[in-house]
Amino acid sequence: MARGSENLCVGFETRRLLLRPFREEDAADLYEYGKDPRVGPSAGWPPHKSVEESLEIIRTVFSSPHVFAVTEQRSGKVIGSVGFVGRHRTELPGPDDELGYALHPGYWGHGLMTEAAERIVRYGFEELGLSTQWCGHYETNRRSGRVMEKCGFRYRFTELADVCLLKEKRIQLLYALTKEEWQAR
Repeated sequence: MARGSENLCVGFETRRLLLRPFREEDAADLYEYGKDPRVGPSAGWPPHKSVEESLEIIRTVFSSPHVFAVTEQRSGKVIGSVGFVGRHRTELPGPDDELGYALHPGYWGHGLMTEAAERIVRYGFEELGLSTQWCGHYETNRRSGRVMEKCGFRYRFTELADVCLLKEKRIQLLYALTKEEWQAR
């Protein structure tokens, strides 16, 4: 699939998850974890205030062709999101993109986000033709950094980042994974 083309795939299956495009009917599940103050603020966005706000996020942010709902295989419940956010950097060879993700706190600590992220990393290199993938976390969100490390991302540098949606600045640690590093794993 060429970079930037429509996401024509139905999704991806992992051992415990189905990664698929978001649907409008996912708004209630998204709101369930999106309203939790442990989720959004640690990733740089405010908690969702209503199911309607979650629906608007699905229609705008999550309508990107390379963003997927993380769903439990057994129940079909949406428990998170994972995908490429369309941010690019120049420090390493491109084409590149930034991986982003969020997970319902009720599912933390079971390796589910690592499982989802590893599948999307593969998609980025094999199907989107990326040369570098970036991922970052704010210094207080060590849990997210651990997912990056498990997926093979290596720490590159720290920067002061504008967190526009929360109207503040934060220290952000940036990680990257090149296609060559990924293939060597």
